[in-house]
Amino acid sequence: MSEANKECSGHLSQRSLEAGGEVLVVDTSGTNAEDQAARDSMIVKIGATVPTGFEHTAAEEVKEKLCSESTISKDRGRIYFEINAKNLPQVHCLKSVDNLFVVVQEFSDYQFKDTKEETLQDFQLLPDKLPWSNPLEVWKINNALKKKRSWRKVVNKKSTPKENTKKAIAENCSEQTHFEKHSSADTVDKSAKKSEATAASDDHDHCDLPDGQEASKLLKFRVTCNRAGEKHNFTSNEAARDFGGAVQDYFLWKPDMTKFDIEVLLNIHDNEVVVAIALTEESLHKRNITHFGPTTLRSTLAYGMLRLCKPQPSDIIIDPMCGTGAIPLEGAMEWPCSYYVAGDNNELAINRTINNINHIHIKRQNKGSTACGLPIDTVQWDLCKLPIRTGSADIIVTDMPFGKRIGSRKKNWDLYPSCLKEMGRVCRPEMGKAVLLTQDKKCFAKTLSTMGHLWQKSHTVWVNVGGLHAAVYFLKRTSLSFNKITKEDNENKEPAEKTKIE
Repeated sequence: MSEANKECSGHLSQRSLEAGGEVLVVDTSGTNAEDQAARDSMIVKIGATVPTGFEHTAAEEVKEKLCSESTISKDRGRIYFEINAKNLPQVHCLKSVDNLFVVVQEFSDYQFKDTKEETLQDFQLLPDKLPWSNPLEVWKINNALKKKRSWRKVVNKKSTPKENTKKAIAENCSEQTHFEKHSSADTVDKSAKKSEATAASDDHDHCDLPDGQEASKLLKFRVTCNRAGEKHNFTSNEAARDFGGAVQDYFLWKPDMTKFDIEVLLNIHDNEVVVAIALTEESLHKRNITHFGPTTLRSTLAYGMLRLCKPQPSDIIIDPMCGTGAIPLEGAMEWPCSYYVAGDNNELAINRTINNINHIHIKRQNKGSTACGLPIDTVQWDLCKLPIRTGSADIIVTDMPFGKRIGSRKKNWDLYPSCLKEMGRVCRPEMGKAVLLTQDKKCFAKTLSTMGHLWQKSHTVWVNVGGLHAAVYFLKRTSLSFNKITKEDNENKEPAEKTKIE
């Protein structure tokens, strides 16, 4: 985090006019009671990016935790909702959102001009027309709340939970070592045909402050344009360049593409234009996992899958292919009254899961928590022969092999039928549920069509996972007892064996 951002605990409204523009500087003085009261009554619109396909799930969480109705954007993966500025800390506690931003102004039907030159000219005139005051106040409040950008630590694949416990203790005793300064913008999903561009120039390295003003660092900024749509006569780079130059002229901020204090967003989807200020440096999905695997599931996606099945107290929830444990960890943090079993056939995956559990436990202890631990057990097992009693599990939630980085599409044709059958055995008849994520939709659909006696599909959520078009299937267990199915299978085998003998 830059020094200017650290000093933003002061008042942000101190401005002075210079060279025909508005210079926004950071003052380190405190806020008085009148300013605090004004902030507490400030209503602002917050935007959030969420896993595509789980927009309604995120809206439900916002309604439940913030008592605010959400609007789902035309652009998939975004929702908008209004809050009181004093409730901003609660927004950062949402589990289903990736990134947050405060809306400066939204244009639901922006009229683009016929020529590129005219459209870009409009972008240059736009900053003068926008209501910046409240969003900038929210940005200032947010500086004490946001998670700082950090780099993923490299972990030895062969390290065991015991070997990593001491490392985890050292890491949690000085959490600042996890954090680094700002890096490049987040990668934009190629499948959504979005492009990202950044506009900033290197001139005006030093802007003179007015006479008599306390020494304060001028804010550094950048503008990021996210655009989706085929009918635009300009590129994202051109929009970011012209709009960013106008923002610089208006505020006289210092441009910086990497070590910026404030990021202005220009989101364009067809005729919908939203100007906003980013409130997160790093995605909020990076919260539970410290030991990563080749296909680690995002925590926000894991939360969305768990929320679909609505866990209840005392439910037994199983993730038979846990990987790094993202799903059981998310469940244990959000629904701690349920019990979770995380299993995998790979020893490295089990070690990663245990290390992630230990990391959270140690982190809690360092914060003074007296909790005995997380309600999770880890087991190395054969997925097709689970060491679990028949009909004892309430919910099964798992990320199945896509057949790309792990396994293969060919192996899935053998794995999926055995997997669904074994899940049907351990899941409670009639009451049991399963939420399964896969990108191998053809294989899964074919397998499910042969498992109608065990599973009935409730609905499907189409999601985007790392640029791959995947699906989350919500299944309900039928009332048919698995023991009855086994008995019928045995009875059918006996005549077949007699026929072979004859």
